[in-house]
Amino acid sequence: MRSSIFLVCLMCLSLTQIHVSTADLVDDTCKQTPNNDLCVSTLHGDPRSSTADVAGLAIIMVDTIKTKATATVAQIKALLGSNPDPKTKNGLDGCLMIYRNEILNTDIPSAMEGLQKGNPKSAEQYMNNAADDANTCEGAFAGASPITSLNYNITDLSNIASAIINLLF
Repeated sequence: MRSSIFLVCLMCLSLTQIHVSTADLVDDTCKQTPNNDLCVSTLHGDPRSSTADVAGLAIIMVDTIKTKATATVAQIKALLGSNPDPKTKNGLDGCLMIYRNEILNTDIPSAMEGLQKGNPKSAEQYMNNAADDANTCEGAFAGASPITSLNYNITDLSNIASAIINLLF
C-alpha cells in the first residue's frame, strides 16, 4: 500500500515538474524576444504551448499571426463596405492586397513550411517580411490609418516569431 501511495506522489511530482518546465520554456524563450509581455500572453493563451518545444512555440506564433491577419482582412473589408473617403479607400485597397497576397498567401505559408522542413533561416526571413508588409500597409495611408493597431499587432507578433525562430539556429 505504501508503495502505491509513493508511486502516485512521484507521478504527481513528475507531472508538476513537466508543467513547470514548459512554463519555464515559454518564459525563457519570450525573454529573448522584443516584446516579452505580448509573447508570454500569446503563448500561454494557446494550450499547445504546454507541450511545445521552441520549434513548436514558433509554430504557435505563426498560427497566431495567421489568425490575426485573417481578422485584419475581415476588418479591412468591413471598412471598405462603409464607403470611406477616396484616400482611405485607396489605403484600404492596398492593405487588402498586401494582407491577402503577401502576408496570408506568401509570408505565413512559407514561414510554416520553413519550420516544418527544418529551414529556420527561411522561416525567419518570411516573418521579417510579414512585419515589413504590415508596416507597408500602415504607410499606405495619406493620413491616419483606421487599422493602425491591427498593423502594429501583426508587426509585433511577426518580430516575436522571428526572434523565436532565430533561437532554432
